[in-house]
Amino acid sequence: MYLGRVIGTVVATTKYEGLEGKRFLVVQPLDHRREPSGPPEVAVDTVSASPGTLVYLVGSREASLALDPWFVPVDSAIVGIVDQVGA
Repeated sequence: MYLGRVIGTVVATTKYEGLEGKRFLVVQPLDHRREPSGPPEVAVDTVSASPGTLVYLVGSREASLALDPWFVPVDSAIVGIVDQVGA
Protein backbone atom coordinates (compact mmCIF):
# COMPACT_ATOMS: atom_id res chain seq x y z
CA MET A 1 0.00 0.00 0.00
CA TYR A 2 1.30 3.49 -0.78
CA LEU A 3 0.19 7.13 -0.91
CA GLY A 4 -0.54 9.14 -4.01
CA ARG A 5 -2.22 12.31 -5.19
CA VAL A 6 -4.69 12.32 -8.07
CA ILE A 7 -3.37 14.68 -10.76
CA GLY A 8 -5.60 13.91 -13.73
CA THR A 9 -8.04 11.65 -15.51
CA VAL A 10 -7.82 9.19 -18.38
CA VAL A 11 -10.52 8.69 -21.01
CA ALA A 12 -10.73 5.19 -22.48
CA THR A 13 -13.66 4.42 -24.76
CA THR A 14 -12.81 0.73 -25.07
CA LYS A 15 -11.89 -1.30 -21.98
CA TYR A 16 -11.03 -4.88 -21.12
CA GLU A 17 -13.92 -7.06 -19.95
CA GLY A 18 -14.46 -6.43 -16.23
CA LEU A 19 -13.32 -2.80 -16.44
CA GLU A 20 -16.49 -1.42 -18.03
CA GLY A 21 -17.81 1.51 -16.01
CA LYS A 22 -14.55 1.91 -14.04
CA ARG A 23 -12.73 5.26 -13.99
CA PHE A 24 -9.01 5.61 -14.60
CA LEU A 25 -7.08 8.40 -12.87
CA VAL A 26 -3.50 9.63 -13.17
CA VAL A 27 -1.85 9.44 -9.75
CA GLN A 28 1.50 10.80 -8.56
CA PRO A 29 2.97 8.32 -6.03
CA LEU A 30 4.24 10.03 -2.85
CA ASP A 31 6.84 9.15 -0.22
CA HIS A 32 6.39 9.42 3.56
CA ARG A 33 6.99 13.21 3.34
CA ARG A 34 4.29 13.47 0.65
CA GLU A 35 6.93 14.33 -1.97
CA PRO A 36 6.78 12.81 -5.48
CA SER A 37 8.21 9.29 -5.58
CA GLY A 38 8.63 7.96 -9.09
CA PRO A 39 6.69 8.75 -12.26
CA PRO A 40 2.92 9.28 -12.38
CA GLU A 41 0.85 6.17 -13.01
CA VAL A 42 -2.64 5.27 -14.14
CA ALA A 43 -4.81 3.65 -11.46
CA VAL A 44 -8.35 2.30 -11.55
CA ASP A 45 -10.57 4.24 -9.14
CA THR A 46 -12.65 2.15 -6.72
CA VAL A 47 -13.58 4.97 -4.30
CA SER A 48 -14.72 7.93 -6.47
CA ALA A 49 -11.60 10.04 -5.91
CA SER A 50 -11.22 13.41 -7.64
CA PRO A 51 -8.25 15.48 -8.87
CA GLY A 52 -6.17 16.82 -5.98
CA THR A 53 -7.32 14.09 -3.57
CA LEU A 54 -4.76 12.29 -1.39
CA VAL A 55 -5.36 8.56 -1.82
CA TYR A 56 -3.84 5.24 -0.94
CA LEU A 57 -3.23 2.64 -3.57
CA VAL A 58 -2.33 -0.99 -3.95
CA GLY A 59 -0.27 -2.42 -6.75
CA SER A 60 0.43 -5.69 -8.53
CA ARG A 61 -1.82 -8.66 -7.70
CA GLU A 62 -3.54 -6.75 -4.89
CA ALA A 63 -4.70 -4.14 -7.43
CA SER A 64 -6.46 -6.76 -9.52
CA LEU A 65 -8.12 -8.17 -6.39
CA ALA A 66 -9.59 -4.74 -5.55
CA LEU A 67 -12.07 -5.08 -8.42
CA ASP A 68 -15.02 -7.31 -9.08
CA PRO A 69 -14.57 -9.64 -10.92
CA TRP A 70 -11.14 -10.51 -9.59
CA PHE A 71 -8.02 -10.70 -11.67
CA VAL A 72 -8.69 -7.95 -14.16
CA PRO A 73 -5.46 -6.69 -15.78
CA VAL A 74 -4.56 -3.60 -13.71
CA ASP A 75 -1.26 -2.65 -12.07
CA SER A 76 -2.59 -0.05 -9.64
CA ALA A 77 -5.90 0.55 -7.84
CA ILE A 78 -7.06 3.40 -5.62
CA VAL A 79 -8.60 1.74 -2.57
CA GLY A 80 -9.03 4.63 -0.14
CA ILE A 81 -9.23 8.38 0.33
CA VAL A 82 -6.85 9.73 2.99
CA ASP A 83 -8.45 12.08 5.50
CA GLN A 84 -5.36 12.70 7.64
CA VAL A 85 -1.73 11.65 7.86
CA GLY A 86 -0.10 11.53 11.33
CA ALA A 87 3.47 12.56 12.05
